[in-house]
Amino acid sequence: MASSRSKELSDLHRLFSSVRTEKEAEMLLTDMLTPGELRSLTKRWQELQLLSNGMKQREVSKKLKISISKVTRGSRVLRHGTGGAWLFLKRLGKIRKER
Repeated sequence: MASSRSKELSDLHRLFSSVRTEKEAEMLLTDMLTPGELRSLTKRWQELQLLSNGMKQREVSKKLKISISKVTRGSRVLRHGTGGAWLFLKRLGKIRKER
């Protein structure tokens, strides 16, 4: 069972790594996610951008109208995650202040 799940997850990783353009990303996300899931993912990306640029958690919560627990989770991702969020924040030029 674990190997099957691992294969499925690997297949999902390959799917996302095969996206070539912003338009393709838009098409894939629109087809795969509900409007609510897409809004949630958009807010998560905004949250990571604000936190990475030094905005306080309570300010992020208020600005994005999301719970402080969601913001705390995002903060943990930036501090203790795999580094993937930082990689893409840097790659896309979303970090305004050097850490």
